Amino acid sequence: MLSGILVFNQKGENLIFRAFRNDCRPRLADIFRIQVISNPQVRSPILTLGSTTFSHVKHENIYLVAVTKSNANAALVFEFLYRLVLLGKSYFGKFDEEAVKNNFVLIYELLDEILDFGYPQNTDPDTLKMYITTEGVKSAIVNNPTDSSRITMQATGALSWRRADVKYRKNEAFVDVIEDVNLLMSATGTVLRADVTGQIVMRAYLSGTPECKFGLNDRLLLDGDSGGGGGAGSSSSSHAPSGGKATRAAAGSVTLEDCQFHQCVKLGRFDADRIISFVPPDGEFELMRYRATENVNLPFKVHPIVREVGTTKVEYSVAIKANYSSKLFATNVVVRIPTPLNTAKTTERTSQGRAKYEPEHNNIVWKIARFSGGSEYVLTAEATLTSMTNQKAWSRPPLSLSFSLLMFTSSGLLVRYLKVFEKSNYSSVKWVRYMTRAGSYEIRYLSFPYYAKSVTNELADSSASSAFPSSSLRSLSWVFGVRIISSLPSACPVLFSSSPTNMIIDFLYKPESFTRTITLCHEVGQRTHRIMNKERSQVLVAHGMTSDNEIECSIVLYIGTIYREDRSQSKAG
Repeated sequence: MLSGILVFNQKGENLIFRAFRNDCRPRLADIFRIQVISNPQVRSPILTLGSTTFSHVKHENIYLVAVTKSNANAALVFEFLYRLVLLGKSYFGKFDEEAVKNNFVLIYELLDEILDFGYPQNTDPDTLKMYITTEGVKSAIVNNPTDSSRITMQATGALSWRRADVKYRKNEAFVDVIEDVNLLMSATGTVLRADVTGQIVMRAYLSGTPECKFGLNDRLLLDGDSGGGGGAGSSSSSHAPSGGKATRAAAGSVTLEDCQFHQCVKLGRFDADRIISFVPPDGEFELMRYRATENVNLPFKVHPIVREVGTTKVEYSVAIKANYSSKLFATNVVVRIPTPLNTAKTTERTSQGRAKYEPEHNNIVWKIARFSGGSEYVLTAEATLTSMTNQKAWSRPPLSLSFSLLMFTSSGLLVRYLKVFEKSNYSSVKWVRYMTRAGSYEIRYLSFPYYAKSVTNELADSSASSAFPSSSLRSLSWVFGVRIISSLPSACPVLFSSSPTNMIIDFLYKPESFTRTITLCHEVGQRTHRIMNKERSQVLVAHGMTSDNEIECSIVLYIGTIYREDRSQSKAG
């Protein structure tokens, strides 16, 4: 299996070298240093030179390397390396170069304990801590025959993750439901990807060897409890968030996928009656991981509008709204708005929070320390661009959002009950907390080219120009226009509205409303124009503001499907 384990720092200095077989020579450390650390072009975590394979992971500022000579199982090798990282964190708190140098004796002792002739053995931290102290010396309890037999039972028995003599003055259990919501939204408001990756972390400070039963509102659990859910239902009120503290959009059940459980969970019991039953390790551990892809509740909705004014300026208008209860609030909300590479300076105005330009990252960072539920805030910004001789086209990367929101779950997952059973029949206190964070939360946007034109000139080419006198247009403070360009005989403006902001958002971010019969109406001189087009068309959106009795319009290309009545029917309206 493994011929040796090596640990390097970022400079290539060999901090740990432990050979388990005769085919692992010290010169292999120099080969890895030259081929990987000194070569920044190497991106693969596996390097094979002849019959030697180097599998490495980088954690903090160190490289952990496993050397194999035979055709080893790569998945097992990397799983062991990651377990080694978790073991180091359990002993040192932080597994980095400084921790390795300060605890190298303990690391060698751990390697000798968890590897036998290169084959991984028990890597559970709770078991190893029973007979390997943090000072790196063997514990004196191994000389006690009784304790020695107990250690043997713990290392080989079914409860290797927990000691039997744990005692606490106050028995408590803390449950954290932590979710990372991922979103990718198109420029037209279509959700391209929305899923949740979650984990349930538990901190158990319970005496003895208790058995815990854990209940969730996932769909499989409810199906399994359909015959006798009275007990679960009666106890759910004490643990389910009340008063809107967590989302109730799931209305009872949530579909969970790709569930992964801690080794303490009795999988046979879960397969039989969908109850998560386990004897918890002492302290903090991850009970389970899961994924949800259905009925994802998005905590924030972002509406970005970007206009490119020639080649010298870009204007931004970003609105963000909270879709959770007004009793909740998010913290550390950060919106990152990308800017072109040739941005010289920016000016920002926000209705809440602070915004500043970060030239090293080419984005505007908008930070809101506290975001109450139901609130909506707006940022307007202007980026001034410099001329470049070899200017590359702006890739227009999406906006990104990060946040932290307590007592809210995007999947709708709720803890229905947590019961603790122990032979001494003591009472325990249970606490449940929900937290939703941003994973990859990105929103694409349309970048609109900007044109300064008069609306009267736009109407001059239209067969409907008589319906919109210039005097009526100039009296409007805002104008919103839609033209149809396709197989129609001529371009025809069909809509003017005195409140374009909502119309723009509805048009760009609710395209599904245009897939059926659409009525676009505005009365000018007691005329109502209704257009229903039965053929695919390219739609141009014009919006702007009055300036010296003229309307400066920005034109946006949008491809959609609308329905149009015959011209004779339109005139009848």
